[in-house]
Amino acid sequence: MKRDYYEVLGVERDADVKAIKSAYRRLAVQFHPDKNPGDKEAEEKFKEAAEAYSVLSNPEKRARYDQFGHSGGGFAGGFDPSAFTDFSDILGDLFGFGDLFGQGRPRRGRGGAMGGADLRYDLQITFEEAAFGCEPELRIPRLESCERCSGSGSAGGEAPKTCAGCAGRGQVRFTQGFFTVARTCPQCQGQGQVISDPCSECQGQGRVEKERSIQVTIPPGVDTGARLRLAGEGEHGLRGGPPGDLFVVVHVEEHERFARQGADVYTLELIGYPQAVLGGILQVDTLHGRRELEVPAGSQPGQRFVLRGDGIPRLGRSGRGNHVVQIALHVPSPKEVGEEERELLERLAEIGGERVGSGRKRVWGKVKELFR
Repeated sequence: MKRDYYEVLGVERDADVKAIKSAYRRLAVQFHPDKNPGDKEAEEKFKEAAEAYSVLSNPEKRARYDQFGHSGGGFAGGFDPSAFTDFSDILGDLFGFGDLFGQGRPRRGRGGAMGGADLRYDLQITFEEAAFGCEPELRIPRLESCERCSGSGSAGGEAPKTCAGCAGRGQVRFTQGFFTVARTCPQCQGQGQVISDPCSECQGQGRVEKERSIQVTIPPGVDTGARLRLAGEGEHGLRGGPPGDLFVVVHVEEHERFARQGADVYTLELIGYPQAVLGGILQVDTLHGRRELEVPAGSQPGQRFVLRGDGIPRLGRSGRGNHVVQIALHVPSPKEVGEEERELLERLAEIGGERVGSGRKRVWGKVKELFR
């Protein structure tokens, strides 16, 4: 009978991925065959831990296991060799070792070919440019194939020779404690080949750094965090390898008046007390021009009104969002209130039975009138 996978790793059933990975790392180091040569029991425990980790670290497999146990299918066949690759990553993180089992995904192909790196460009655009789209021109520094040697890295066009340091494998192996460690060959930098007569323009690298101008089309309706992928616009590959991609990440500047939520635009409009009580017409600036908004009598501060279709175009869809106006009551400062307005306000307060102002000021005002 197989042991429970949670029991194997020594974790609770509600353990998160971090705890599961930590438990697997501990057991893998303890029972690794290189640390326990000839110990069949340790080897079986190592495989058992790797099998448990391969299931519990996969959300789909774990859910199936939690429901059906070992009979759930998809993992009942025993040890999963792919777990060794993850084990390599774990020890690489822990000790700084390279690919311990030689099963890491190679970055370089045969003949020294290597795909170009992907590039990221953070693009700052205005609120209006995000709403209506734009076509900015970007200056992108990147590695491109050397024109002098056509990307071969060789001055005379001679083919690269097999590296004597690693016999063309791109890696050298050595023993460090209980582990057999594979590291990138220092002579060929992992390419497996060396160039005897390097090109003077690129020093045998096959690529040189250049700055290119690229025009990008930003569609209407993008928002901060939107990412555009430009295939093949990253760094050129090495020795005929494919180019990488360019990822443009959008950052939208804040607007002094407009706020945004999805495709809807929000503004705050101030109205006076008479407009709130009696109603009135507001002139509202939107992305699409000035609009008139009728505020009904008795409107309350914080109330919202919608101007339909005056928002931002919906990204990848037809139509536009709305412009939402929230009203707030404008209360003027004492310096902004003239004598006539003050008298009217006092009269209004008197009608409503409200006490306003300061009684002390009223007395002083009457005293002043006696000396006029």
